[in-house]
Amino acid sequence: MTRMLASVIDWRELESAIEAGVDIIDLKNPHTGALGALPIESIRNLATRCGGRCPVSATVGDLPADPQQLTQAIGRTAECGVDYVKVGFFSAENLTRCLQAIAGLTHRHKVVAVLFADREPPLERLGEFAASGFRGVMLDTAEKGGGGLLDCMDPNRLERFVSEVRALDMLSGLAGSLRLEDIPQLHSLLPDYLGFRGALCEGRERTAGIAPHRLRAIHDALDQTAPRRERTVPALSRWLKSGAG
Repeated sequence: MTRMLASVIDWRELESAIEAGVDIIDLKNPHTGALGALPIESIRNLATRCGGRCPVSATVGDLPADPQQLTQAIGRTAECGVDYVKVGFFSAENLTRCLQAIAGLTHRHKVVAVLFADREPPLERLGEFAASGFRGVMLDTAEKGGGGLLDCMDPNRLERFVSEVRALDMLSGLAGSLRLEDIPQLHSLLPDYLGFRGALCEGRERTAGIAPHRLRAIHDALDQTAPRRERTVPALSRWLKSGAG
């Protein structure tokens, strides 16, 4: 079952997303990067306001590949009460040391890796993310003005990514300047979720405010695209049973 993730910046957008039926709320600051982080106090307040009505993820920011910085940011963000912490890996630089450090946290916190289709993502090393205890891996784009996910990676490679992540028992996600018209093609790949920001905003500008009618349009498109007998993959099944869905 492919679900909808919506990135929000404040309580108004959070409430609009919940009202529209979004499956996962993602706390992010689009003004400060691909994975721009909100202030810790804002993350805590928004997670509290959500009050368990919907799973919540939060990004730690566009951080360098430094094990200490990443682990500290994961710990601070997780302590805010979010369900998932999203961490970006913009290249394979220092990847082994970063994964070794983060592995010490994944027994306590649900961490999702974000790789970037426009930055030569280390897709051949997905098994290392699974071995380090990551709950999921998503593909995004780092440069938001350079085209969307489908402009950076062909559907066959995206399908292999989804299949490989599933085989490793992790959740898969696709994001990166996704548009309404991308939904049928990406949905057919059966990722666990599709992530949106720009498509939800006025003028499709990710730093503009979310428009409720765009939220509803994306949500309805996902519902209409879902096949009649859509299979639930093992990782998502356990995720739902854990109460995160």
